[in-house]
Amino acid sequence: MGVTATSWPIWLGAGTNGQAGRRFGPDLGRSCQPRYRNGHFLADTPHSKLTSRDPIPNAHRYRCRTIRRIDGEITETVRDLAEELGVPGVAVGIVRADDEQYAYHGVTSIENPLPVDGATLFQFGSTGKTFTSVAILRLVEEGTVDLDAPVRTYVPELRLQDEHVAETITVLQLLNHTAGWEGDDFTDTGEGDDAIARYVANMAQLRQLTPPGFVVSYNNASLSLAGRIIEKVTGKVYERAMKELVLDPVGLNDTLFFANDVMTRRFVVGHRREDDGSIKVLRPWAMARSGNPMGGLSATAPDQVRWARFHLDGGRTNDGTQVVSTDLICRMQEPTAHSPGSDLGDAVGISWLLSDIGGTKVVAHGGSTNGQYAGFTMVPSHRFAIVSLTNAEPNGPLFNRRIRDWALEHYLGLVKTDPVPEARDAEALDPYAGHYANASALVDVAVEGDHLLLTVTPSPEFVAQLGDDADYVEPPIPLRMLPDTDRYIVTEGSHHRERGFFTRDPDTDEITGIHLHGRYVPRSS
Repeated sequence: MGVTATSWPIWLGAGTNGQAGRRFGPDLGRSCQPRYRNGHFLADTPHSKLTSRDPIPNAHRYRCRTIRRIDGEITETVRDLAEELGVPGVAVGIVRADDEQYAYHGVTSIENPLPVDGATLFQFGSTGKTFTSVAILRLVEEGTVDLDAPVRTYVPELRLQDEHVAETITVLQLLNHTAGWEGDDFTDTGEGDDAIARYVANMAQLRQLTPPGFVVSYNNASLSLAGRIIEKVTGKVYERAMKELVLDPVGLNDTLFFANDVMTRRFVVGHRREDDGSIKVLRPWAMARSGNPMGGLSATAPDQVRWARFHLDGGRTNDGTQVVSTDLICRMQEPTAHSPGSDLGDAVGISWLLSDIGGTKVVAHGGSTNGQYAGFTMVPSHRFAIVSLTNAEPNGPLFNRRIRDWALEHYLGLVKTDPVPEARDAEALDPYAGHYANASALVDVAVEGDHLLLTVTPSPEFVAQLGDDADYVEPPIPLRMLPDTDRYIVTEGSHHRERGFFTRDPDTDEITGIHLHGRYVPRSS
């Protein structure tokens, strides 16, 4: 029997009362509407395109020379960073107003090496959630879906552990990671056209961790349920509906779902660098079809750049076609749920993850599959974006973060600063030590001197769903606490700069969980 929505103990996140921390820089809630004058894009940056009336022509020439110099450094920077981190193959694309710049390095596979180039397909994982969300918004615009309506309006057969949740969960709560059930379920329900319907039927097995809307906790399962909404409303299988609603209208001809389509093209495979420095190819390559709405697409770097342009330009394609209204595209980039202290960012819009750097709103996502990691970051006020695609763990995510930070600093002068952690003694750290667990991971937190040491072991269920190569246990991750809070930051290793927080029961003040990799993980002992 499931518990009711009022059965959970209320707990506090990030050392606040659940309301604090909801303050953002001046750009986070600002409209994403691109601004133009006399046909030129206007941005609040010294690198914006200047008109012929620019009063400082020498400065204009200086800026142009600076941009050309930075453009010339990209290939070298990407190569050096990939080699430093041991990533066999990478692709990077940068959007700067009307210009694009690309850099490619390495090979598709160490077993069958081909040079990575602009035609190379990478799996980009969870950035695909933004594709599912745009399809939903197209249905919203048609009047056939309401974001605030209960999911059962469209999927009446939905069954969950908690009947009250099944009755009341809304479409929007699927798209902003606030559904509250176990999110990392990758059950393979076969390759038939009923794969997503069968996955949704299996969701009755997922544990409800928190009430809907209570906390942002990254949720893959929610997006497969959103994919089922698309199927039910359109009467078409998810992939066909996506092709008609999103891929074809936006012109994404090199963005593909199925292995049978990918295998006739140049594509990368995932790798892992082992502790002894050797690199192995990870298997399986293909993900379960039931996961397509949560992130089952592959694409080239130029197609990922085209996707960025579509969002930067308010739902317009390169030829000016308005596929989705600018108002809805902008709504995707505005907060719908707040997540202070989370590694996901300060807030979630509609799929997009929102943060603030120096008072400027940054809109991002990213994704991972079996050994492939993607980064996707936009700065709408500057009409700027960087996408990066990599084919190795554990350092693929670190490559993505470092090349993103390099690009933001060199092109826009935006430098992300980290809070300064504090040393704490064992007595102060002991309450956090213990065991935590969710569907995908077993998490052990131990005291190590003046900080915490975290070890994440994939759960047996996770390994069974994704294959034997998913059993990798990374080296322990050092967590250093931030002053006067339950928040932490990682200061070294492949998770460098990752953030999170512990949660407490307000009545007992005991630690009840950890927010790790953007997910809520309850304490088990």
